[in-house]
Amino acid sequence: MHFRMTLEDKVRVPPDRMGEDLTHVVLTVLQEQLEGSIDKDIGIFISVTRVLNIGEGDMIPGDGAIFYDVRFEAMVLRLALQEVVVGEVVETTSFGAFVSLGPIDAMLHVSQISDEFINYDEKNGRLICQETKRQIGVGDGVRARVVALSLNEREPRESKIGLTMRQAGLGTEIWLKEEYEEEKAEHGSA
Repeated sequence: MHFRMTLEDKVRVPPDRMGEDLTHVVLTVLQEQLEGSIDKDIGIFISVTRVLNIGEGDMIPGDGAIFYDVRFEAMVLRLALQEVVVGEVVETTSFGAFVSLGPIDAMLHVSQISDEFINYDEKNGRLICQETKRQIGVGDGVRARVVALSLNEREPRESKIGLTMRQAGLGTEIWLKEEYEEEKAEHGSA
């Protein structure tokens, strides 16, 4: 789930940036340091949106920089096991699909797409269910559930997020629309 959070941190402003607008420098430093990073207690930083308050600066002997206590707002993605997420397929392979959740990608293994056998159409980059002929490919929007979550704070790209679509109410946008239309035709409109 996405959250807008108010956070506090100490920001190092390097000496070569002292003549610039302090709020702009602090915002830039925070964006460079935090965006795309992971904190297991806070979540995955999507963006630092604004600086709310800059306190008095402190100097440390031997370092020409000034350290400021800063309060700021940030957008973060905090994932939890069993959470339903919405994303977009950004890559397909013979073993599954990679789904972008915004700041991070998750893996949707072929065994977690459907109960059916899945064929990989390498030429068209699509995963195809053998019986129903349902397909999933790059650009498809999906609704899936988080079933594995291993976030790596030091190397965010090494994080592992596993998804499933093998439950009711999950699938590509097209599949979900088809299911809705079938149910509506079967039971009549509400």
